[in-house]
Amino acid sequence: MIEVDDVHRVYGSGRFGGRTVHALRGVSFAVERGERFGIVGESGSGKSTLIRLLAGLDRPTSGMVRFDGREVSGRSERQLRFLREQLQVVFQDPMSSLDPRMNVRQIVSEPLIGTRHPDPVGRVRELLAAVGLEAGAADRYPHQFSGGQRQRISIARALAPQPSVLIADEPVSALDVSVRAQILNLLADLVDEFALTMVFVSHDLSVVRRVCDRVAVLRDGELVEVGTTEQVYSDRAQPYTRQLVAAIPTIERALAGVDAEQLAGQVAAAGGAPEKSAPDGSAPDGSAPVGARKDEEG
Repeated sequence: MIEVDDVHRVYGSGRFGGRTVHALRGVSFAVERGERFGIVGESGSGKSTLIRLLAGLDRPTSGMVRFDGREVSGRSERQLRFLREQLQVVFQDPMSSLDPRMNVRQIVSEPLIGTRHPDPVGRVRELLAAVGLEAGAADRYPHQFSGGQRQRISIARALAPQPSVLIADEPVSALDVSVRAQILNLLADLVDEFALTMVFVSHDLSVVRRVCDRVAVLRDGELVEVGTTEQVYSDRAQPYTRQLVAAIPTIERALAGVDAEQLAGQVAAAGGAPEKSAPDGSAPDGSAPVGARKDEEG
C-alpha cells in the first residue's frame, strides 16, 4: 500500500539558520493494506518530515515514496489528486486545524467540495454518528466543543472523502489522559469499520502499542528498529527504544492497556481529573450527552 524506499531528506542552507540538516537518512519500510503501522520517535527524529513526504506535501532529496504502486515523489499537485482522495491526515491539535468561522457541517463536508457526492448532508450525519457525536453538533462551531469532541470532528472530516489510508499525527497527545483511551478505541473501531490502513505517529510507544500491529522507531532521521509492536516494546533491542520506554510517564505506563472506564477511575484515584463535561451535558470526553449514545467506548 505504502512503500518508502531509501528516502533521504536534506534541507539546505536556506533554512535552520544556514545549517544543512539531514532530516531523514536512508529510511525504508512498507505498510501493507489494512495494517495499523506505528511510527515512533522523539522531537527531531524526523516524524514530521516523513508525514509530509507520505502525504505528498514535500519531496525527498533522494529515494522514492509510492502509494498503491504509484510514485508520489516529484509529481505536480494535479498529478497528486489521487493521493488527496485516498490519504487523509488527523492532526495533533484539532483546534488549530479546524476553521473557527465554519460550523461542523461545513468543516466535515469541505473535503466533499468538487467530488459530486450525491448527499453531502447525509454523509455529514453519517460521519457524526460514526464518531459518537449527535446530529445537532452539525450546527455548532469549534469553540463550543471540548478537546475530545474537536478531535472527533477532525476524524469525521478526514473520513468524509472515503480515504483508504488515515495518517494519525499525534492524535491524542493534546488531550487529557482520561480521554485518550476513548479516542484510541474510536480510531481502532473506525479502522475496522471502514477497512482503513492507518499510519499512527507518536512520541509515546505505549500509545502506539495500543493501536498498532507493527512499529518503526525513528531517531535523528534514521530507522533504528522495525517489528511487531509487542516485539519492539518487549525486546527493546536498541538502546534508543529502551530510552523511549523509560521515558513513558509513570502514570501513563501504569494505565497503558486499560479501558476508558478503568482509565478515568485510576486517573482520579491518582489525583488527576477527567475532562469536565461541556455546558450541554456532554460526556467526559465531550463526545455526546451522557446517555445519548447506546455504546460507550471502552
